[in-house]
Amino acid sequence: MTYRDVASRQVLIWACTAVAARMPVAMTPLALVFLVRERPGGYTLGAALAAAYAIGEIIGAPVLGVRFDPARGRRHLAVGLAGGAVGFTGLGALAGAHPVVLGAFAFLSGAAPAAVAGGQRALLTSLVPERSVAQALSVESMLMSGVWAVSPVAVAGLALGVAPRVPLILGAVLMASSIAGHWLLPAGWAKGEPDGGVGRVKSRVLIRAWPVFVTGAAGLTLLGLAELTLPALLEQRGIGVGWSGPMLAGMATGAGIGAFLYGLRSWPGRLRTRSAVLMGGMSVFVVLAALIPGATGIAIALVLAGTLQAGALITRNLSLREALPPGALAAGYSVMYAAAGAGYAATGSLAGGLLQVVAPSTAVLAGVLVTLLLTGLGWWGEGRREAGHREAGNRDEVRRDNAGGGEVRRGEAGRDEAGRGGIRLGEAGRGEARREEARRDGGARSDGSSAAGDPDVDVAARAEGAPIAGGGDAEGRL
Repeated sequence: MTYRDVASRQVLIWACTAVAARMPVAMTPLALVFLVRERPGGYTLGAALAAAYAIGEIIGAPVLGVRFDPARGRRHLAVGLAGGAVGFTGLGALAGAHPVVLGAFAFLSGAAPAAVAGGQRALLTSLVPERSVAQALSVESMLMSGVWAVSPVAVAGLALGVAPRVPLILGAVLMASSIAGHWLLPAGWAKGEPDGGVGRVKSRVLIRAWPVFVTGAAGLTLLGLAELTLPALLEQRGIGVGWSGPMLAGMATGAGIGAFLYGLRSWPGRLRTRSAVLMGGMSVFVVLAALIPGATGIAIALVLAGTLQAGALITRNLSLREALPPGALAAGYSVMYAAAGAGYAATGSLAGGLLQVVAPSTAVLAGVLVTLLLTGLGWWGEGRREAGHREAGNRDEVRRDNAGGGEVRRGEAGRDEAGRGGIRLGEAGRGEARREEARRDGGARSDGSSAAGDPDVDVAARAEGAPIAGGGDAEGRL
């Protein structure tokens, strides 16, 4: 397996469009903090704005994702990106506005383009042959790892070196340019007519895929745990907090390397088993990062954790392709995005609460335990879903066999009935022949004996009339 099928002009256009659409998403949390940090209670307000943005993403992704029309998805993507551009413009242009106004713009910035990532992923996989879907997802993961590695540096440089509002204005420009890029790509990622009840149908389908979403949320929960507790962990170990930036950049680099390696070949085992193994390995390295005292060991553990995290994310996306029909994939990717965002937000709350009462290393271990529980729940749920599919297939096979047996029995019954009907017709023919013979004999047998008492002869005699008395009439016709 190689990346040759992915190297095309359309995939290159898609890559530029996707980077322009998702760079603002990666920049926003830190950009919001820089935007208001000089106001009274700035850091608290920045955290509240970041929370409003995250809530918008969590709500917007599933609500908008289920309304995607696979045949004309470009229209939905353009509307979402336009809404995001308006939200970022409002934040940058009205930096001194009332916190409620900023919160509304932050919510719009998160909610409007929240389903875009899912639609773009579905579009990407439609641009490559089916055999190269894993490589396409690996390319996407590498691109996003680069985006998340560059965005914090870009935000800090622009906010401190130019103006705090510049990163958000840049985000609006990037989203607007992404709209134009989509007009160089296909209008959708599947053929078919829009269905008025598609939202209701997709909702039921998506609910049945809940184990994949749970495991996907577990993966980003662990990543968020490492990011949010790293500064406190370094301080606990007596290491400069400034090293947290390079270490997280190394983790993102490891994710890019892991995505590239994942796409080089096909890997053995079921997808759910492969995902559980990767999540378990990632958990081990995060635990090591929490327990190792030296900076070098922590950095290496985080790079390895990022490497496995990329593979786990790609495996989750492949599992989603197995669990959902093609028309629901964009909605499924959007719900996965929302689930991951919810997991990240839950991790932030958990870490913030635990750091008030326990050491940072203990908080990391507690977060890893939660991640493993979620992974186990997702693995169990996928196993039950697969078993249910097998049972349904067996029942269908039995119904087909029974239907075939019923046809055979009906055919045999028809043949039996036809045979019995033939026998009855044969008997009727023989009775008619006997009656005709009786009429020729005229009531007398060849040996001269009387035919009286023979029912067939009696019937024939009654039909022809009684013979005339006087004898000498051998035929009995006088």
